[in-house]
Amino acid sequence: MADFDLAVIGGGINGAGIARDAAGRGLRVALFEQNDLGSGTSSASSKLIHGGLRYLEHGALRLVRAALAEREILLRAAPHLIRPLRFVLPLDPARRSPLRIRLGLVLYDWIGRRRILPPTRALDLVTDAAGQPLRSAFLHAFEYSDCFADDARLVVLNAVDAAARGAAIYTRARLQRAERGDVWRLVVNARGRRDEVTARVLVNAAGAWVESVAAAVLRQQPARPQVRLDKGSHIVVRRLYDHDRAYILQAADRRVVFTIPFERDFTLIGTTDRSFAGDPATVAPAAEEIDYLCGVVNGYFRAAIAAADVVWAFAGVRALHDDGARKPQDSGRDYTLSLDERFGEAPLLTVYGGKLTTYRRLAEDALDRLTHFFARSRRWTAQNPLPGGDFPYDGIAALTRRTLQRWPFLTDDHARRLTRAYGTRVDNVLRDAARLDDLGQRFGADLTAAEVRYLMRHEWAVSADDVLWRRSKLGLRLSAAQAAVLAAFMAKESAS
Repeated sequence: MADFDLAVIGGGINGAGIARDAAGRGLRVALFEQNDLGSGTSSASSKLIHGGLRYLEHGALRLVRAALAEREILLRAAPHLIRPLRFVLPLDPARRSPLRIRLGLVLYDWIGRRRILPPTRALDLVTDAAGQPLRSAFLHAFEYSDCFADDARLVVLNAVDAAARGAAIYTRARLQRAERGDVWRLVVNARGRRDEVTARVLVNAAGAWVESVAAAVLRQQPARPQVRLDKGSHIVVRRLYDHDRAYILQAADRRVVFTIPFERDFTLIGTTDRSFAGDPATVAPAAEEIDYLCGVVNGYFRAAIAAADVVWAFAGVRALHDDGARKPQDSGRDYTLSLDERFGEAPLLTVYGGKLTTYRRLAEDALDRLTHFFARSRRWTAQNPLPGGDFPYDGIAALTRRTLQRWPFLTDDHARRLTRAYGTRVDNVLRDAARLDDLGQRFGADLTAAEVRYLMRHEWAVSADDVLWRRSKLGLRLSAAQAAVLAAFMAKESAS
């Protein structure tokens, strides 16, 4: 008998989502991630739960409809990690016809199955606050709804829920070899220790590494490449405006660039689309990409920005299923599931493509493809919240107030950050603390030893980067010296 029913390679959003769904159906699941959960593309996204308005231009109606159907499902499942966000689209007739945009937004609203999110409306930028930071040439805009998400924490909480349902989650675990017989025999190097496990079914959900895993570990060589690697870069600058709406800006090359309120004091700007070749682990924003993003923003906003204003820049590599599109921005964002079945041999399911918004549906489809190997089971993830998300979709303010009443020594900002990160599980972080000192050492900003210990014990955090850039974005606020103190503390905790 195999050790596991299902083994998943890749701890990004798709791998974690599949592990969660499978564990919830009663399967014995193992997930193997070579680094930290969400350390690749899944923490380097635009952090949007959206249909992809611009995909309508490419005729991707099925993808847009499927993604829009997921928005409110995910908002209800993780109201601490996902929040509604209004997008302002300033009109520039030289870029796109206002009538065409209006018709696109009508279609976007119509197929969006909205129950929570408000509809599109027209804005007069002369009188609306959204017009204040913009150049005077922009007089009119449309405003529509999508959602913003903490992408890295979304990955982690899928893994947390998978583990709570019995899955084994292995981080810093590199799969070295996979032997295919009546079961898969997997040789894994987990933090210097060599282990061998068996599984009835293997899922390759390695994202940007999917083909390198297939070649080096599974020893498969497809007739032609199935994946097109596309690099997307983002920058973060100090807050560009005072209100809480985002902008979607039309660039001269017919791409769009988002500016999104981020971590209270900052603005997130992205993204670019460039073909990529090489090791995805080495990806970084190029100077010309940063200049491009600054240039698009400067075409719309009164206050100009430059590379010197960037406080953080990051890039990710999207693994798009190669559909033959000429340009990266034209490549489909939909996913493809390829099931390799051979008589007398264990099956292999390979995940190509996908996007943050549709990860839950991808996981359902993946399990549906495998129903003839396992007992048929019911779909369940659409009705069940992620850990900490068991409160109303519009209840984050009430949860923050309750947190402040229970732990009155917290500042408003500290309580808001903790409830946004942990939801109702904030109780597990703060526990019976009666004063701030009870939370232990303070590392800078509002990060305490109690929170770090929680992340190490319950969310697989190992390094300072895990805490500062994936479990939170406090890397924007801590100095290098403070981060070094945190790293020393975590090393000592790990050794004890």
